[in-house]
Amino acid sequence: MAPFSYSNAVIFGAGQVGMTLMEQLAVEGVQVTLVNRSGKVKEALPADVTVVAGDLTDPATVARLARSADVVFETAQPEYTEWPERWPPLVRSIIDGMAQTNARLVFVDNLYMYGPTHGRPIREDMPYAADGPKGKTRAAIATMLLDAHAAGKVKVVIGRASDFFGPRATDTAIFGDRFFEAVFAGKPVDTFGDVNLPHTYTYVPDFARALITLSRHEEAYGRAWHVPNTTVSTAEMMRLFGEAAGTPVKSRKVNRLMLSMVGLFVPIVREMKEMLYEFEEAYVVDDSDFRASFGAELTPLPEAAAATVAWFRQHLATPMKQAA
Repeated sequence: MAPFSYSNAVIFGAGQVGMTLMEQLAVEGVQVTLVNRSGKVKEALPADVTVVAGDLTDPATVARLARSADVVFETAQPEYTEWPERWPPLVRSIIDGMAQTNARLVFVDNLYMYGPTHGRPIREDMPYAADGPKGKTRAAIATMLLDAHAAGKVKVVIGRASDFFGPRATDTAIFGDRFFEAVFAGKPVDTFGDVNLPHTYTYVPDFARALITLSRHEEAYGRAWHVPNTTVSTAEMMRLFGEAAGTPVKSRKVNRLMLSMVGLFVPIVREMKEMLYEFEEAYVVDDSDFRASFGAELTPLPEAAAATVAWFRQHLATPMKQAA
């Protein structure tokens, strides 16, 4: 089925995915409205992009913001440590608000709901088997969204990524601020599990491009899709970053006990304990459904690594924190 076009998009959230979506949609001539809590962002925006404040926990506000949109991209989320308590009510509010409009909903997701797969490639038809709070939260939200689609409340499509890297991906537990601060200072980076195991990583600009592709295909709605990625290993990613940075990346392995100690001071590392299985077994995403249906447009990894290093050099020299 041929893709359809649209002229107005609303993006809930102005973090790493939201801002990258905004850039790509604006280049394509789509009128974009960014929504976050403050109504401000730290980056200069294209002329046709506006940013407004909005409380997404209020369905009436959601309805007002989404009413003029053809498509809404939902990238907003609570703090990592507050997912179980705050995220399901937020998604319920978004569903209830958007049910009052004709806008379609594209939900940004990850793979936590599946839990450990013991090295088997992760497919969309696998059961939600996570037993930790973050994985269970993701499972509950995905079920809520697809139930709303099945009930005819709102058209929903879910795009699922693996572990992020790329410009603006500052708060990731692996290739974020702490990683590049260490690389640029010539210090060892912290690694988890076995860095030589196959591991799928998602480049944020590629993820945004895949989400836009899903948004434009009628047949995509009503299910979750694993977006295209390149599977390598954590060791290979570190080599590519070192090559781009002009310095070898030194590393030190962090075991579970050390992770607990580091987590006393770095909350996102503390939260990593639930997801440590990702690095103790092969973590490979099966994206064959997406590729067969829509093709795949992926940035070559050396190019993605170079762009990531260049962005973090500037970011860490003149720190720029994303607005929520």
